[in-house]
Amino acid sequence: MNFSAWAIKKPIPSLMLFILLTLAGMLTFKAMKVQSFPDVELPMVTISAALPGAAPAQLESEVARKLENAVASLRGVKQVYSKIQDGLVLVTVEFILEKPITEAVDDVRNAVSGVRSDLPGDLKDPVISKVDFSDQAILVYTISVTGMDEEQLSWLIDNRISKDLRGVAGIGRVTRVGGLNRQVSVELDPARMQALGVTALDVSRQLLITQKDASGGRTELSGSEQAVRTLGTVKTAEEVGNMELALVDGRRIRLNQIATVKDTVADRRSAAMLDGKPVVGFELTRSRGAGEMDVATAVRARMAQLKSAVPGLQYAEVFDMATPVQEQFDGSMHLLYEGALLAIIVVWFFLRDWRATFVSAVALPLSVIPTFIGMHYFGFTLNVVTLLSLALVVGILVDDAIVEIENIVRHLHMGKTPYQAAMEAADEIGMAVIATTLALVAVFLPTAFMDGIVGRFFKQFGWTAALAVLASLLVARLLTPMMAAYMLKKIDYHPKEGAVTRGYMAVASWCLRHRLLTVLMTIGFFVGSMALSGLLKTGFVPADDMSQTAVKIELPPGSTFEQTRDMAERTRKLLMTQPYIKRVYTAIGGGSAGTDLFADGGAASVTQASLMLTLADRHERPITKTRLEGLLREKLSVLPGVRVTVGLGGNGEKYQMVLVSDDPQMLYRTVEKVKQELYTIPGLGAVTANASLERPEIEIRPDPARAADLGVTPGAIAEVVRVATVGDYDTQQSKLNLPDRQVPIVVRMGPDVRHNLELLSRLMVPGSKGPVMLGQVATLRLSSGPTQIERQSQSRSVMFNIELNGRSLGEVAMAVDKLPTLQNLPAGVKKKEVGDSEEQGKLFASFGLAMLAGVVCIYMVLVLLFHDFLQPITILIALPLSLGGAFMGLLIGGSEMGMPALIGLIMLMGIASKNSILLVEYAVTARDQGMARFEALMDACHKRARPIVMTSLAMGAGMLPIALGIGVDPSFRAPMAIAVIGGLVTSTILSLLVVPVFYTLIDDFQQFMRRKAKW
Repeated sequence: MNFSAWAIKKPIPSLMLFILLTLAGMLTFKAMKVQSFPDVELPMVTISAALPGAAPAQLESEVARKLENAVASLRGVKQVYSKIQDGLVLVTVEFILEKPITEAVDDVRNAVSGVRSDLPGDLKDPVISKVDFSDQAILVYTISVTGMDEEQLSWLIDNRISKDLRGVAGIGRVTRVGGLNRQVSVELDPARMQALGVTALDVSRQLLITQKDASGGRTELSGSEQAVRTLGTVKTAEEVGNMELALVDGRRIRLNQIATVKDTVADRRSAAMLDGKPVVGFELTRSRGAGEMDVATAVRARMAQLKSAVPGLQYAEVFDMATPVQEQFDGSMHLLYEGALLAIIVVWFFLRDWRATFVSAVALPLSVIPTFIGMHYFGFTLNVVTLLSLALVVGILVDDAIVEIENIVRHLHMGKTPYQAAMEAADEIGMAVIATTLALVAVFLPTAFMDGIVGRFFKQFGWTAALAVLASLLVARLLTPMMAAYMLKKIDYHPKEGAVTRGYMAVASWCLRHRLLTVLMTIGFFVGSMALSGLLKTGFVPADDMSQTAVKIELPPGSTFEQTRDMAERTRKLLMTQPYIKRVYTAIGGGSAGTDLFADGGAASVTQASLMLTLADRHERPITKTRLEGLLREKLSVLPGVRVTVGLGGNGEKYQMVLVSDDPQMLYRTVEKVKQELYTIPGLGAVTANASLERPEIEIRPDPARAADLGVTPGAIAEVVRVATVGDYDTQQSKLNLPDRQVPIVVRMGPDVRHNLELLSRLMVPGSKGPVMLGQVATLRLSSGPTQIERQSQSRSVMFNIELNGRSLGEVAMAVDKLPTLQNLPAGVKKKEVGDSEEQGKLFASFGLAMLAGVVCIYMVLVLLFHDFLQPITILIALPLSLGGAFMGLLIGGSEMGMPALIGLIMLMGIASKNSILLVEYAVTARDQGMARFEALMDACHKRARPIVMTSLAMGAGMLPIALGIGVDPSFRAPMAIAVIGGLVTSTILSLLVVPVFYTLIDDFQQFMRRKAKW
């Protein structure tokens, strides 16, 4: 059935269809969420197991290895990572991508339950959860209220602000950064404790038993029923001090006789500062499925309401990942408009007819808007990937309409009426339009089925492009011919052939008459193109040029909170000497804003601080963010004894590798050698290895003979020391019950004991013959131990993080591989690439398969359309011809061969095959009508050159704003556009000249095979 003829004869149904599609598309567009990246759910599960106070070495043997062994044998496990810190084990289980996340969580939970009895009894129940990659801070606020101190501000956030903001749709978590927690401090007097023979543990546990409310049963008095409660709690710190406690020997003492009881705040372990001034902040994350823009708008409205409701409340938004999303969205829409306008200008330049230009222009919105229906149906959002897909195909979407309208206008120049021209031209060009569209779909759709993490992100890219191209086919076959039939006017003049056309026809004729020379030059061009590819740098994803970055500092193990705070402030002052930094938000010992999406997390440490920098907009500074980060590294190199990392840790910023071994000593020796050799590679930024630095420890070694004689156990010693220095476990602490909250009552020794090893040795520990001093049964001495332990594949591991500092990932990876130690690794030590370098290899493999699948699909489509197995090869000849221009464009533009460039090459496959289809289809049709081969090819070149050039120019014009970096951050988009425009130039020129030559060669081969078959 000829749908174009039907649409021309009966225009009303087509008009109604597109009105319906447009309205539905606009409604779905309004309903779609706007996000930074698609919400991908990867089958990764974490196990968090806490044993407060336990050393990493102890946790490795007693907890981590047992958990690893339990989950390593599960079906579908790909990798197991462990991070062991003081009191915490974090095990991450990565499954193959085909594993359903719910099944993965259930499998891990069952495996952990199976070994729970083998884990230490004091270990808190392990928490099993899936890794949520949308659980990243998108907004950070700091607040101040007139008349409130830091503790009151902290409680305002925890109690009032958090509750209000959790009611906002799309909010995941609200986490306070900095501030102080209220607590009742019971500081024991060591001299009085020793005189009474009382241990810190005794006091803590007696207080827990005494200071307690409990249910007391039920009574029936006076004919009614009453509940009975036993109320043993008090309301103030003074009442806590007056409480009497029963000792083991039957004596009674009042708590304030042996301790100082104060209503105070907990030890400071974290802080937040804004431009050097102490503040209290909080971070907000979005929930899965929510859009950053919607969440940010709702949060800002709620914060404005809170400001009105809380007298004296002032707040500042110090970190914002929602505004870049808004800018990306607005910029992408502007690029769509600009690309569409330029494509329309190209059409008008060739046709010089505003009616024909309008008919072509209508195709663009009517192709894009219905695409939103399919995107919404598949559950897609408006994100970087889908908007990028639409921006890239904006020139393609008008191509089908251009081919249709150009052919109709050509028929009008023959003296036909618009109705007759539309009917005949649409029928003539129909097969070519369908073939070119299906070829594009065959190119884009395989990207939706790529393997790996990249494939999960690009599922939406492939489907969006394919849906938009199919929508453009619908417009070209139904609407464009119908509008042309009723809107165009009859043309009474015949345009003269221009000099460019005459010159092209002469060159095409020469090529057909000198086929061997043409083939040799084509082969030479292809070989040169391959040689150019060797000059290109390789990478994964280019570093962005947004207006936010981070500086992270880490002090040596054992550093105090005050030392970290002072160093963070010194770092901030150095940073503020750089003119392009507007504001610095500092988080010490906490906060996750600006962390790497794929980082393995872990507990916060007082030796670490993160400084979030708000930069001038990229239009307001003459240098890129990458260059600015390099200047910051040089400026911060003067900081003594500090690990400094610059950057948000995103794609394109660092190279990572891991060394693993079952022999820790051999591993750490190898790590030190590699680290020293890495410093010899020029141009790198900071080189850090997470090989655990030794932290200072106090080692308590019981004397077995004395301890046995006095009935003192190591467990009793550990409990007493823990309670005396940091207090009991949270679950074992007594609480002060207030109307709005519970305040912990922390029992421990005073600061003098915690600062004096001699006084610590005088702690009383329980024994079978009564309390004894710790120094009588154990030796205390200063020692050291690992700060943290990393494990991978059930072996010790050390990860290197190497800042690229503007160099490409590929060249850094090559330089690292050539290091002598890595060339000759000791037996038992293995090297593994992770992060960008690992994904880069998978990326090239996945895109290679996608390209191969695209070529095969194009060939199959062409075989079905042309009913020929050999002539489609003619069309595929154009594919390698586009590579030279793409490589040359990337070299001139200084871009890497990475993900953006590969996307551009995939697009080129579709565009190059499209041009060839238009030529070959016309030549085949002309020969079927009795025309000789040479004349048919020359006629095809004459009549199809203009639509080919028009579509290529429209495509290039649509991408020109992206290639020039106009509007939003062009870091990711520009290499794609450069590759496409460069490839368009060479593929268009060479397709018009080389494809006819190869058509004749394959036709000669067909004729030869037919003659041979007859023999």
